[in-house]
Amino acid sequence: MPDDAFTRENVIAVSFSEDANAYEALSRVKELDAKGEVGVEGAVVVVRDDDGKLVTKDEIENESVEGTVSGGLVGLLIGVLGGPLGVLVGGATGVLVGSLFDEDDTDQTESALADISKSLRVGSTGLLADVTEESPVAIDAVMANLGGTVLRRSAADVQAEVAAAEEAQREAKKQARKELRDARHKKQKAEIDAKLADPRAKLDRHKKPAAS
Repeated sequence: MPDDAFTRENVIAVSFSEDANAYEALSRVKELDAKGEVGVEGAVVVVRDDDGKLVTKDEIENESVEGTVSGGLVGLLIGVLGGPLGVLVGGATGVLVGSLFDEDDTDQTESALADISKSLRVGSTGLLADVTEESPVAIDAVMANLGGTVLRRSAADVQAEVAAAEEAQREAKKQARKELRDARHKKQKAEIDAKLADPRAKLDRHKKPAAS
């Protein structure tokens, strides 16, 4: 995120080569919150399994916000990105459905969710946090000391894309159910037509030729 585009309310994603550093990063974020240097609504350590699933290993949350991690922005984000396939809304191109982990993907659509997902690679341990910060300096310094690279995206952008992704998922489910119903009805109609056609064919075979 360019400096001139910095926003106070952000979702950060940080990947680490060492698992222990991710847990240390979580503790350091909590310390920054306690000192008032940043505000933390929720933060989690996550691991992406080989099948693409995001697994939460440890978490902290703002105690004044009920159910922050499980029901807040971080929880919703994990819900959207938690599978090997993601449903993303990207700019004016509409809904993108496909693998989020293909480095050869040529789609250039800007998407906060896609960027965050791609930063959490299979087999790696990372930190996701919903934070309020006056500048990126405090968090960036802490993460750099732990060997982490910070990806920062506006919380408003993430929130909007999560909402759009959830709507896309609902629409996809509705469309899938409709197609299943249509397929079932077509199969039933074909079976009924076949049953009706069979006795008619038998009758036609037993009809006597008309007298000349």
